[in-house]
Amino acid sequence: MLKLRIIPTLLFRQFGLVKGVRFSNDRQVGPVMPAVKVYNARDVDELAVFDVDAYRESKEPNYSLVREISKECFVPLTIGGGITCVEQIEKLLEAGADKVSINSALFKNPSLVDDAAARFGSQCVIASIDAVRYDGKWNCKSGSGTINDVKNPIQWAKELAERGAGEILITSIDNDGTMNGYDIELIQRVSESVKIPLIAGGGAGSAHHIIELFMNTTASAAALASLFHFTQVTPNEIKRELLSEGFPVRLDL
Repeated sequence: MLKLRIIPTLLFRQFGLVKGVRFSNDRQVGPVMPAVKVYNARDVDELAVFDVDAYRESKEPNYSLVREISKECFVPLTIGGGITCVEQIEKLLEAGADKVSINSALFKNPSLVDDAAARFGSQCVIASIDAVRYDGKWNCKSGSGTINDVKNPIQWAKELAERGAGEILITSIDNDGTMNGYDIELIQRVSESVKIPLIAGGGAGSAHHIIELFMNTTASAAALASLFHFTQVTPNEIKRELLSEGFPVRLDL
């Protein structure tokens, strides 16, 4: 059985790391590089870093920062934010990223997944989906949660997987930053629609929430931000809790 993964998520703006609630009201939580070094020493499975201003500012990914991060990161590194073409993906991989996460650009150009998977391999491509509930149904949002889209995240995930994405990252905007737990129904519905690994994001506030996630869905990984920024819980502690419940994890004893 494949081991379940714990993936800290770092969101940054020009001035450093931030974390908000439901994709708004960001709080500054510190500089990027010290956090990377801490997580690298804390038994995480992967690390994901996202530039949350990239879409709004229509700017190139920060290749120099990726190079700096990759020198200190000794686990698989995912980079996201503002990616719009295969040339940018190539530069990010050359800078040290192991995977790229693409979201907003796919609404205008879904074939970017096809092109990226064909050129670099599906294992490099994570299709990211941000979802919100309206009248009991889910819709996608893009542009860091600022743009509404009529696409259903379940069908959208299926299409992106069929186009060649190696993983899906599904984030509940409603639960993001609340630390009240994941949207279990959304995650399981999306997971059932695809045959590729699914990363679940949005809402973790305790080890119990992560146990609940893996107990009630077929997600392959938990993406976490607020739990690590605003509590004393460590990745190692979460993995020990998971192991005690019989879940397979990578843990250096």
